[in-house]
Amino acid sequence: MTEWLISIEGTPTGHQVALVLALIAAFLHAVFGALQKGRYDPWLTRGAIDFSYMMMAAPFALFVVPWPEPHMWPIFAAVWAIHVIYKLLQAWAYTKGAYTVVYPVVRGTGPLFTVIGAYVIFGETFTGFQWLGVAVLLAGIFGLAVYNMIFLEAERDTLRAALGLAFLTGLFVALYTTYDAYGIRATANPFTFLAWFFMIDGFLMPIIAGRRWLRMPDRPAPGPLMMRGVFGGLVAFCSFGAVMMATRLDKVGEAAVLRETSTIFAAVIGWVFLKETVGPRRIALMALIALGAVIVEMGG
Repeated sequence: MTEWLISIEGTPTGHQVALVLALIAAFLHAVFGALQKGRYDPWLTRGAIDFSYMMMAAPFALFVVPWPEPHMWPIFAAVWAIHVIYKLLQAWAYTKGAYTVVYPVVRGTGPLFTVIGAYVIFGETFTGFQWLGVAVLLAGIFGLAVYNMIFLEAERDTLRAALGLAFLTGLFVALYTTYDAYGIRATANPFTFLAWFFMIDGFLMPIIAGRRWLRMPDRPAPGPLMMRGVFGGLVAFCSFGAVMMATRLDKVGEAAVLRETSTIFAAVIGWVFLKETVGPRRIALMALIALGAVIVEMGG
């Protein structure tokens, strides 16, 4: 598998595989976000998920894949720091706003800055038609933000904070997407990066979640919480792993933009499972974000 993946990097086959991986990541990332925002406190859920995928990744990192080359350790340190800040901002945003408010802004803001970062770091360029797609995507994002500010009365007191935090989180989505792409390309075996990433990345949030759980007057039962964490860990493996592999096989910017079709899945999940009011206007604006992603792919 490793040899085949390396052999298709930068080829038409690699482009098609990257497309499929990015779309799989889109669906699974919407599921992942709903898990964190769902039944439990977002901090607790994130801690349970991180602990689960850290424990699942450790045997592979230590005993299965080749160990990282010496130059990878500073890269892993930077990856860890970037992801910690991203997760803190994400959990904070979910405490201030509804899933269907926060998620589209986070996931939609990231691609613009990822495209810019991919140009600076990897020399990737977009065609004029692809930039049209980015513009459509941004129209959906900021249209959704304006709509939320005008019409959402239930969260009026925390809406500005939620949108501000969502925007900052989106910046770190771009940063980690671009830097992770650099990291997974810097090692000979991409599965080495993935296994060690998940083991290292899961270290801090369980500590934060555990301290938060101990301070709660009405603590949730740990069993069901950890079951959600195990399921979320498996989703994280497939979601983050898929998009990271897509950025190794093909253009980082295109993979990042295509992943943001997750906004459509997020709207459905928020409406069906989290019982959040979505409405036709917000669905249309989320669809606009996804349409921008499709235009970017068609113009490539």
